[in-house]
Amino acid sequence: MNAAVIEAFGNPPRYTTFTDPMLTDDTVLIRVRAAALSNLVKGQASGVHYSSGSQLPFIPGNDGVGTLPDGTRVYFIAPPAPFGSMAEWSLASPRRTIPLPDAVDNVTAAALGNPGLASWGALIGRARLQPGESVLINGATGVAGQQAIQVAKYLGASRIVATGRESAVFDKLRALGADETISLRQSPDALTAAFRNVLPVDVVLDYLWGPSSESILAAAQGHGAPHGEPRIRYIQIGSISGDLISLHGHWLRSSGVELLGSGLGSLPAAAIVEALKVMFNVAATIPLKIDTEPIPLAEVASAWDRTASGRRTVFTM
Repeated sequence: MNAAVIEAFGNPPRYTTFTDPMLTDDTVLIRVRAAALSNLVKGQASGVHYSSGSQLPFIPGNDGVGTLPDGTRVYFIAPPAPFGSMAEWSLASPRRTIPLPDAVDNVTAAALGNPGLASWGALIGRARLQPGESVLINGATGVAGQQAIQVAKYLGASRIVATGRESAVFDKLRALGADETISLRQSPDALTAAFRNVLPVDVVLDYLWGPSSESILAAAQGHGAPHGEPRIRYIQIGSISGDLISLHGHWLRSSGVELLGSGLGSLPAAAIVEALKVMFNVAATIPLKIDTEPIPLAEVASAWDRTASGRRTVFTM
């Protein structure tokens, strides 16, 4: 079969032939129609993501959309190595497939999957957001951040604060449901002051980590108030701005911050599937806005390193 194939970590995949997948007792065969290119997929393909495998060669792709032998159209996640989703055929556990409503097309469904994990999974599975609570989304101009605004709004958030470096996108973020925006193009002191002005919030979704996260945590610190500081569920999701931060112990001791992670491992597969089922059901009735760029899989090598903030590349077969 034809597939995108990673032959060496750090190199873009090559469009070539690969061994057909072989069914096992716990998998179903899927004729793939669309698979999205996310930061997760790039990280796994480069060998630097914590969920990366060690087997070479392999087909990249953590999720996708396709049809089962009986014609049922499904979203699927976590195909077993070496058979990723960026191929004509793939495999998945039946427990990790979700029948898709007719109202959600293949490209949109594929594009929604990874940001769905990073937004629906984070807000439902980790933050357990309740109607009336407030949310700060750090890194809201990207695909996942834009989805998170819409998800938080749908789940009943009373106030949504969105941050980003691209202020030209702020009008779009407000149209999606953000109540306030904060530019990250400020000095550390100015940024900390800006965060102090919008805190407390009930939930922080952090897609960036790095310096802006330090500013949020510094702004949340208290001064030993006898009544205690407001609880803030801080959900760390992505590390676009760096894997490391300087975390002062007194930031945590003096505040109500509770640090949690959301991703593969911190969320069990069953919880991810349940959150994505909710997402696809909602998307069938209330279209979730996501910008996509469909590209034939045969062009994977030239499109692999293409970057467009706020838009999701989707390979089609």
